[in-house]
Amino acid sequence: MSPTRFTGKVALVTGAARGQGRAHALALAAEGADLILCDIGAGEAGTIGTLPYALGSEEGLAETAGQVRALGRDALTCTADVRDSGQVDGAVAAGLERFGQIDVLLANAGIASISRIEDMPDAMWREMIDINLTGVFNSLRAVAPHMAGRGYGRIVATSSIVGRQGSPNIGHYVAAKWGVIGLVKSLAIELADRGVTVNAVAPTSVDTEMIQNEGFWRLFLPDAEQIREQDVRDAYTALNPIPIPWLQAADVSHSVLFLASDEAKFITGEVLPVALGWNARNAS
Repeated sequence: MSPTRFTGKVALVTGAARGQGRAHALALAAEGADLILCDIGAGEAGTIGTLPYALGSEEGLAETAGQVRALGRDALTCTADVRDSGQVDGAVAAGLERFGQIDVLLANAGIASISRIEDMPDAMWREMIDINLTGVFNSLRAVAPHMAGRGYGRIVATSSIVGRQGSPNIGHYVAAKWGVIGLVKSLAIELADRGVTVNAVAPTSVDTEMIQNEGFWRLFLPDAEQIREQDVRDAYTALNPIPIPWLQAADVSHSVLFLASDEAKFITGEVLPVALGWNARNAS
């Protein structure tokens, strides 16, 4: 593959302050893209309601931008809450003012929290759907007119391997990720005759703050007094036919970049599992 297959391209990445968003942004920059980097910028101690971990920060967003620039590419940072369509539209407008085009959207921003459905507070449900589903909708809708008007665009949304099955304790997350797949397939059809492809990746567990926190660890070791990451490695490994506990964020980036590249120009409405074989157990 050419190391410059994104030269001359501009990509917008949501959830870019850390984790998968940062990894995808750096992978794009390494292959020639300039970046519009968006995150909520909540501050190091910031969180939303019922999350068992802190949100991405402005400091993290600035760090991602610095790493992009160290690769020789330009980076524009935008603090934006994807639940707010006005803020998302503003980030797109700022990106267009700076670069004049947006070729790639990675609708990556998302959260994860834990509750059985019977016990789930209203706020937890709303937060999940508002960020993981409506946030993706806001992002897709914000770039679609520009891409369709230019006759070119590559959109990749982050779903999940549980977006095609049920799973206990995260039913709200599962529902949102199923919804992302429906959005992707629908928009793919709507934009198919205008040079825009719309796809999704469906990762299994990724080694980020979203799963590496005590709340998620206690799903596996509910009675332990103290839990360390190494204590849950075997439990996570047991979930996967390929016997490793979790992906690194960069492992997902390879598939994201393929779907965002012209190598995938005839692939649209597709969901690509990056799931350590978990997907082999599913019928679809």
